[in-house]
Amino acid sequence: MRTAFWTSFLVLAVDQALKWLIVVGLNLREELLIDIWPPYLTLTMAWNRGVNFGLFAADSVWLRAFLVILPVVVSVWVWRWVRKEGAHTGLQVAAGFLIGGALGNAIDRVVWGAVADFLNVTCCGIRNPWAFNVADIAIFVGAFGLILVSGAKTTRDEG
Repeated sequence: MRTAFWTSFLVLAVDQALKWLIVVGLNLREELLIDIWPPYLTLTMAWNRGVNFGLFAADSVWLRAFLVILPVVVSVWVWRWVRKEGAHTGLQVAAGFLIGGALGNAIDRVVWGAVADFLNVTCCGIRNPWAFNVADIAIFVGAFGLILVSGAKTTRDEG
């Protein structure tokens, strides 16, 4: 489980460092929009108080508490599940991505009251109205990775 720990630690550290660098260091909180590679990549400040794409966003203390506790519970569950599965390297890396991303967004909710989203990628004449962050990417990669590799050990052992 050492690989899972270090992967989650690295993802969490990169996520939090970039958020502080961009939101505080580049003052995106007040600038709101910084063109990096127009029109493909812009930094766009978005405070996500809800779940994916801001769904169920509300300024409720209970919702915020739930959205801090839920990723911690999911992270513990994933950690225990991966450990029980035999924890081969692929499973540990995927779990580390998911756990690091989930905890990164949970920390945002504690520190700022909302998740700091700032990456906006647009392509091919279609304007993307949503922003995301490194933690969101890590959660997606980790969840997809867990789906992809969770049966790998079983399949290999049976064949």
